[in-house]
Amino acid sequence: MNKGLVSKTTGKWYKVRTAAGDIIDCRLRGNFRIKGIKSTNPIAVGDIVRFEIQSTDGTGLITEVEERRNCIIRRSTKLSRQTHIIATNIDQACLVATLGFPRTSTGFIDRFLVTAEAYHVPCILVFNKIDLYNKELIDYQNSIAEVYRNAGYRCIGVSATQHTNIDELHRLIDGKTTLFAGHSGVGKSALLNALSPDLGLKIGDVSLFSMKGKHTTTFAELFPYGNGYIIDTPGIKEFGMVDFSKSEISHFFPEMKALLHNCRFANCTHEHEPGCAVKQAVEQGVISDFRYTNYLNILNGREMDIEEWQK
Repeated sequence: MNKGLVSKTTGKWYKVRTAAGDIIDCRLRGNFRIKGIKSTNPIAVGDIVRFEIQSTDGTGLITEVEERRNCIIRRSTKLSRQTHIIATNIDQACLVATLGFPRTSTGFIDRFLVTAEAYHVPCILVFNKIDLYNKELIDYQNSIAEVYRNAGYRCIGVSATQHTNIDELHRLIDGKTTLFAGHSGVGKSALLNALSPDLGLKIGDVSLFSMKGKHTTTFAELFPYGNGYIIDTPGIKEFGMVDFSKSEISHFFPEMKALLHNCRFANCTHEHEPGCAVKQAVEQGVISDFRYTNYLNILNGREMDIEEWQK
């Protein structure tokens, strides 16, 4: 029995990387199921699988998937209850955001971070295209980054085109399996090319009409990088969250989780209850207004992002 790491999935075919570095095209055994996983894709990039080589054509037949350490998962579409696994067995995720050209809202950022917290994936916020920022955008980025650093997240400002802070980003990801995610147009592919020029990933443009990116990455794909791996993913337009109970959402905001034991009621939703330590922290400026607003939107199932900054 052979063993390998799923590096790409395209429909019914899976590219599996062996320990020797060989890439084997594999299919699933008929009626294959993973216990407890109900998603559009039974196998995802990052899965460790066992497979048999077919004597007829040299392709592989996947017979087993090892237990997943973690994953990043989202709803397939806003109205769908099906889920899609973006990647599995991740050491960390880099959420690439831009505060202009196009703009990434904090609502999108917080939905991604909540999901990463829920599935035990550490996250780094990478603010790209800082070479295009004017003083107003630089000040805005600094204020946003300060909020997330205070919540416990590492933040880094980079420019893929000018190679600003690329060496620092390299030090953060070398030796680990790192997922790169974000909207189309935020420069994920350009950033990965800056980190590893041999990748030669296709780079898209940003529409001057909508200021939104055009998809260049079609499927998630894992690449060797230094002593680890990087995973490039298609641009995410909206991050549809899986269903969490209302009582657990605040546990995925680190700055709120630290205060939960101070609330008067054990089942406090931090929305209307008296004696709420989280609401008191918001009033005192310890928890930012926009993080609290995004929490309420998630709590009440509102998908629309709050535009906390206007041009």
